[in-house]
Amino acid sequence: MCLNVTGVDPTASPRSRWRGDPTLLLLLLAVLLCGGCGSKVFRHNGAVNMAGGFNMTGDMTVDGKMDMGELKTTVSLSPNSRATPLTPIVVSGQPKRTGKLAVLDVDDFLVDRNVGGIGSMGENPVALFHEKIDAIRNDKNIKAVVLRINSPGGGVTASDMMCHELARLKQDRELPIIANIMTVGTGGAYYLANHCDAIIAHPTSIVGGIGVILNIYNLQDTMGQFNVLASPIKSGEKIDAGTPERPIEADELAMLQRIADGFHQRLIDQVKSKRPQVAASEDQWSDGSVMTGSEAQTLGLVDGVGYIDTAVEMAKQRAGLKPDDRVVMYRRENDPAYTPLDVSPNQPVFSSLIPLRVPGLDRSTMPTFLYLWQSDPAMASLARP
Repeated sequence: MCLNVTGVDPTASPRSRWRGDPTLLLLLLAVLLCGGCGSKVFRHNGAVNMAGGFNMTGDMTVDGKMDMGELKTTVSLSPNSRATPLTPIVVSGQPKRTGKLAVLDVDDFLVDRNVGGIGSMGENPVALFHEKIDAIRNDKNIKAVVLRINSPGGGVTASDMMCHELARLKQDRELPIIANIMTVGTGGAYYLANHCDAIIAHPTSIVGGIGVILNIYNLQDTMGQFNVLASPIKSGEKIDAGTPERPIEADELAMLQRIADGFHQRLIDQVKSKRPQVAASEDQWSDGSVMTGSEAQTLGLVDGVGYIDTAVEMAKQRAGLKPDDRVVMYRRENDPAYTPLDVSPNQPVFSSLIPLRVPGLDRSTMPTFLYLWQSDPAMASLARP
């Protein structure tokens, strides 16, 4: 189906003419999405592409209430955002320069699963990180990397996998890698930063959160109020340890605590192996405490206080790059983030607006043990939308 709007009947009454109200544009887009179009103005072939002019005049009347909310200029309806490859986008520097520095951005929760839903690009943070690492590894013109972090952390295994990918890159290319912590770099995100050659934090960054948490809920009484009774059929006494359907037993608690302690010690040992000077002050940072970037520098958890341009300058100097050499980031075609400070939309818009999840009942989608500074109750489940 094709739809071309070139004008209206000049003899029509003023009320029947279109005035270019934004609601009309949305209605037209809805029609195009349902039927498709192959004209030069509109084309629907798995995605909506618009080129050329679009002029509307006249009146439009809508009966009733229509709440449009915020209208975005970029909308992805594809269930697979990986349909377009990662492309290096030059964000600064002289385009004709050969040498390049790559800014590798890490944002939001570090979980090993796709983050789907309206408003999200649906990327798996671990898989996306791996793909960006491969792109950097295969581009011989890249001489340095800035790992730009803005994340409270995430799953223990997801964080560990990303650290492994970063260590492999350093082994394969021997590139100087400087971490830059922006608003927050705690838990698994700090774990990742600690695999870099140096860490630069903003003076107001939140750093630390070196601990482990496993969210367990007891919803037995709540379920009883609704006459919901659990009748599990199981083989293996501890197979449902941590279930929200009953209180946790003492030996189950000891089992899970042992695992959490082991993961915690693994993180502490890794920090001390990279930063031997912090061993003497272990009791000040190993209990999950968070601190500002300036405080973290005093303890030796970061190497300096500055901004992303500070980290870029340091990485260029260590790689022997010139100040005006190119800085690139890896983006997909439908990613609206095109500067080092932009964040790719990979958290569903409606997940925070419509909190329909009940903590504990979505345990199958939780990343279980977390290297995560959990100050927001919404982080308790991190469930799939």
